[in-house]
Amino acid sequence: MNAFVIIPAFNEEARIGKVVRETQKYGRNVVVVDDGSSDGTYAEAAKTKATVLRHVINLGKGAALRTGSEYADRCGADAIVYIDSDGQHSPKDIPRLLRELRNSDIVFAHRNLGSAHMPLTKKAGNFVLNKMLALFFGIKILDTQCGFKAMTRKAYAKMELMSNSYTIESEIAAKTGKHNLRFRQVPIETIYGDKYKGTDVFDGISIALNMLWWKFTR
Repeated sequence: MNAFVIIPAFNEEARIGKVVRETQKYGRNVVVVDDGSSDGTYAEAAKTKATVLRHVINLGKGAALRTGSEYADRCGADAIVYIDSDGQHSPKDIPRLLRELRNSDIVFAHRNLGSAHMPLTKKAGNFVLNKMLALFFGIKILDTQCGFKAMTRKAYAKMELMSNSYTIESEIAAKTGKHNLRFRQVPIETIYGDKYKGTDVFDGISIALNMLWWKFTR
């Protein structure tokens, strides 16, 4: 399987090099998308000899994932893997996700949402969004906001993703249900280093409103 690993990065100078080098142990085609960082993220990523794409300005995580995915598609990828750049996910799980992908269209990694290490606001937000997803799209995803997942090239094309922000995670889950894509879920271990990194209350409200939009559009 010709898989491309996409790593969206914004101001991750301190960690991006380590994350990329660890990822390269498990994937030949690693693509970093520097989303308009103001620090040395681009330079540190370039030292790893991974493919590094760059947004001139910060466009958001969703835009970075779409830029990386479109590049992978042009390069003939069979599968696309998304992994965050902050070290929360272990790249050693990439082969496991790809094995599960052989019999599905998309594989979602899920964190232990009951973990004492997960901030309370993240637990509450995940709970509400997971319930809304089940209500609107008839799909039960254990962890809609986890940024670690794998999908086939055909699944990516079918979704026609539009989100620019962190909303991209919920859009992927929603459209998996909307298009009746085959999916699997695998548990992963996650390390929480940044208390406020990721979606906040306002992002959650935006996601909820967007779910209504995805429900009644293609």
